[in-house]
Amino acid sequence: MVTTKSLIVAYGLALLPVLVSSSPIVPRYFQRDLFSRDNMTASTVKTELGQQLSKRSLIFGPDSALYPNATARWNTRITPKAKVVVQPAAESDLAQIVKYCNDNSFEFLVRNRGHGTTDSLSTFSGIEINVKMLTGVTIQPDKNTATLQAGTFVGDVINKLWDQGFVATTGSAACVGMMGAALGGGHGRYEGLYGLVQDNIVHYNVVLANGTEIGVNETSHPDLLYALKGAGHNFAIVTSVVEKIYPRENWYQKTYTWTQDKLETVIEALNTFHKSANGTTPARMGVNYGSIGMNTSISTTEAVLAWGFEYAGPAADAEKLLGPFNAIKAIQVGSREASYPIVSGADYTECPGAKRAISSVMTLEYNVTTERTLYNLFNKKIAEYPELAPSAYLWHEGYSTAGVQAIPSDSTAYPHREENHLLVFFSEVPEGSGLSDAAEAWAEENRRLWNAGQPHRQPQTYVNYAQGKDYETLQSIYGYEPWRLDKLRSLKAKYDPQNRFRYFEPIVS
Repeated sequence: MVTTKSLIVAYGLALLPVLVSSSPIVPRYFQRDLFSRDNMTASTVKTELGQQLSKRSLIFGPDSALYPNATARWNTRITPKAKVVVQPAAESDLAQIVKYCNDNSFEFLVRNRGHGTTDSLSTFSGIEINVKMLTGVTIQPDKNTATLQAGTFVGDVINKLWDQGFVATTGSAACVGMMGAALGGGHGRYEGLYGLVQDNIVHYNVVLANGTEIGVNETSHPDLLYALKGAGHNFAIVTSVVEKIYPRENWYQKTYTWTQDKLETVIEALNTFHKSANGTTPARMGVNYGSIGMNTSISTTEAVLAWGFEYAGPAADAEKLLGPFNAIKAIQVGSREASYPIVSGADYTECPGAKRAISSVMTLEYNVTTERTLYNLFNKKIAEYPELAPSAYLWHEGYSTAGVQAIPSDSTAYPHREENHLLVFFSEVPEGSGLSDAAEAWAEENRRLWNAGQPHRQPQTYVNYAQGKDYETLQSIYGYEPWRLDKLRSLKAKYDPQNRFRYFEPIVS
């Protein structure tokens, strides 16, 4: 006799919904609707779900004046289809929304600030769960941690903590949501001292795919804790986190603009600098951001190099480290000592949307020859496509990595702890220009050149910068060691067997 147990063993989780649906008692998670919900409307959802949510929650559709802002994307090339938007006013609402979606076979997707740029988001059609109301930042009585809700964003967190005497690891751009960045790792200015954003989260409150609310930490669901730190978009909705905080301090910022004849000297100096503190970047030199792009006040035909260094501490200490760059003759130099919110640009909380072509890589160091090749290509392309010139740039993120590399690589799903640099190409594509294909081809060529500059290493892709292109493999995103994806897929089968969380660089197709 063939038993249910033997069938499950033989055919796995794929058969489970069929088996339970034939049972006289069908768990709500596997119920199949007897009617189509293709006619999903805001009024229907409001009638059916509204009573289950807290009073200030909102439910609306495309005909609402709230809809454009609630569904706006930083990269308008990405087009998830929100048939209905639900804005919960309380963390407890999120579980009710997920259960409702499951009961009615509705797909759901959480949106905070709309910065995800991967093509897989464009496959979504269903209910958007917009967490913009959940912006609480609460310092705990121990003064060592703070609770951050799902809708918090970088600039808001920096300002709220600073006003109470603290800082925390955050993403680098003020307008980006905290949770999205943290679920993929979270690079930022304090990582040299304290690690990635994810490394500082000690507790997650989450809603699983079946609507269950759980807490995740080192003693509660520690296997899921591993997955949330680096591959978290695939596993749960984070309603809030408890993150470590630190005493606040002022920063020093210095900027340089160099002409192209200094390129090799600058890049070589950067490579030396990033190994100058026992093989890594000085921990308090939190980051240097550099770009190759146009500055028409200097030249209308040739790109310039613009670099900024940001140091956690006084100017005198920073200047002791900046001697090699001071020695390179610059056409513009600026500096200031200021509060961390000012240096980090915490008040620049709006990032306007546009159609963008993007590509990115991660590297151990800069290849001087490659950077020259990329520079020459940049000038060639802006001459060929002048409409792209105002917004195109080759972006270099050089973080201090000591705090990141102090964490064992196999302790979290984030696989890139040995990488030192994030390199990104951006270009806006003006509406009506017809240059989408040209910009995308340029983006891919830049990525190919950067990777060719480290021929003995496999391509690495930071999940939060991933584009969902065919040339980005899952291994480049989640790690090449076979055990990494095997472990994540095993956890996926445990915590999300129906693959409800599959719209952001999915580990299961």
